[in-house]
Parts: sequence; structure tokens; C-alpha cells
Amino acid sequence: MKKRKTGRRSMPDVPEIFANRPFKNLDRYYQNTVVLSRSVVTETLMPQRKSEDDVFRDAMKEVREIREFREMAVRRRRLSIPQKSQRLRDKGLAELEGIISGKLTIRLADTQEFVEWVNPKYSRELIKELHRGKFSVQDSIDLHGLVLDEAENALRSFLAEAKLRGYRCIKIIHGRGLRSPNGPVLKNAVVTFLSSCYRKHVIGFSSARGNDGGLGAIYVLLT
Repeated sequence: MKKRKTGRRSMPDVPEIFANRPFKNLDRYYQNTVVLSRSVVTETLMPQRKSEDDVFRDAMKEVREIREFREMAVRRRRLSIPQKSQRLRDKGLAELEGIISGKLTIRLADTQEFVEWVNPKYSRELIKELHRGKFSVQDSIDLHGLVLDEAENALRSFLAEAKLRGYRCIKIIHGRGLRSPNGPVLKNAVVTFLSSCYRKHVIGFSSARGNDGGLGAIYVLLT
């Protein structure tokens, strides 16, 4: 038995196409908007920098020359030395002239060659009195002409003898070392030895007075 054909045709599966598509170009619109926004932000946040010449011209555009100042007389102020400074200067010059003429003597304590040291356990006033000659020198040793090793051995023996005899104030003649190409080697060695290796037996020491060897000798106060 044959099937009877109907008047309707079967429709193929075709995707529906809408005539109204309002979001068709949305992706293109979004891209253009993003590019435009970035360009606006870039121009807003990064304005074009002016050159130094342009900045200077903008700052000076309102400046006008005052012609009267071209011929203005400038008064130079004379600097005056304060009276106290002037008195100190005059006093210093007077002392210098006195030293040159021989009327005044140089204070040894004001020279670079002056040496002074005091054991922290004792008062510095003792060393000042030592330099003034308040303590009688009980014995002395002259290290002139000795090499460094010989001078150290002689100094050790001398100090041991002084301690054994109970001496309190001694004098060590070391010289100034002015003729030595390496400076006062012997003097520096004596100072270092007394203030380090032998310091527990030393109250302090100071350069001698001018009439007792001066800068070429030191007084030593023993414990």
C-alpha cells in the first residue's frame, strides 16, 4: 500500500536569521572606544615638556629693565675689625717681635715638640707641677749617641735602679732628633716605652724646662 503524499513540504534545518541585530558592531565600537580613551589619558597625564629656554622666557616675560639702575653708584662697605680681635692681634705681634728680638722666650708648651702624658689614675695637675720644676730631679740618664736597642736596654736598667732606690723624679735626656732624617726616633721611642710598656710604674712625664734640657729631655714622675 503506497503512502499518500501530503501538500506540505518538510523544511530543512536552517539557523534563524534575525533582521534586528542591535549588538552587531558592539565589539568594533568597544575597541575604538578603548583606543580613544587611551589616547586621551596619555595626552592628559603626559603633557608635552617645555625646553629650558621656553621656561626661562615664560618666567622673564614680565620683567622690565630699570634704566635708573644703570648709573647707580655702588658704595663699598669697609670691613672693620672688632676691637677684641684687634687687641689679640696686636698682642700676638708684640709677643712675636719680643721673641725675635730675644726679649721674650718661647713657651715650650706651645710648640709641637712639647710632650706630656699622665696616667689616668692620677691628676693632670701633678704633670703641670712637674713641668714647672716643683719636683727635685734625683737622677738622670743621657741616651745621646746610642742606637735604638742600646738606648732601650740602658733605659730599662736605669729605671729598674731608680725604682730600687725609691726615686720619684728622674730626668731622661733623649735629644730633639733635628739632625735625623727620620725625625726624633729616640725621643718617640722613649715616650712610647714610658706610656705603654712601663706605664704601671709611671705617674706621668713632661718635657723639661728650658734651662734643664728643654724639648730634648723629659721629667718622669714614678709611682
